[in-house]
Amino acid sequence: MIVPDEVTENKTVYAAIAGAGRALGYVCAPSMFQKVIAACVGNTGDIELYKKNRDLLYDGLTKIGYECFKPQGAFYMFVKALEPDADAFCERAKEQDLLIVSATGFGCPGYARVSYCVDYDMIERSFTAFEKLYKSYQG
Repeated sequence: MIVPDEVTENKTVYAAIAGAGRALGYVCAPSMFQKVIAACVGNTGDIELYKKNRDLLYDGLTKIGYECFKPQGAFYMFVKALEPDADAFCERAKEQDLLIVSATGFGCPGYARVSYCVDYDMIERSFTAFEKLYKSYQG
């Protein structure tokens, strides 16, 4: 859609038309999309796998000595960094082949974000590396 520059408040007119088009798209969804939604009604994802992984990760990390928040509806866990700089902590974790990210950008400074949407055995295998990382801060 093109709104000529000569139109008074052309950006406002464009935004109004685009907004109406987006709303109309949801009101009049394509027929294939309507069929997909109808097929999905009443279906829920299997969250037991995530719960099992979450519990394994939480129990394993807290046993090592990490301080963690046990999530109730996510596929990642916030783990308190072992130093004030969470970015430096995450970089140091790479030395143990752990790929975790600073949670600062997610509004949780001083913590790292650890995903558990991986195979169960990968979480089990990670504890050796998490323990080495933990011990590297013990001096």
